Amino acid sequence: MNDSVNHPAHYTNHPSKVECIEITEHMGFCLGNAMKYIWRADLKADAIEDLRKAVWYINREIQLRSNNNERGHNLHTSS
Repeated sequence: MNDSVNHPAHYTNHPSKVECIEITEHMGFCLGNAMKYIWRADLKADAIEDLRKAVWYINREIQLRSNNNERGHNLHTSS
């Protein structure tokens, strides 16, 4: 059965044959999303758009960590 919601082709077409979620579920939200967009960038129509999305999530993670450092918190966002 083709599940286009949870398993479209670009989820499993990576040359490694590893599904991205197997890696990203061990990361925090922003870093996991950045990794997802990098992982799939060349498997979809618009790689530049996906790379821009990855940068957005990386910048968000940097901002969150910077804010936590300013408040004296040592927040580790990994699951």
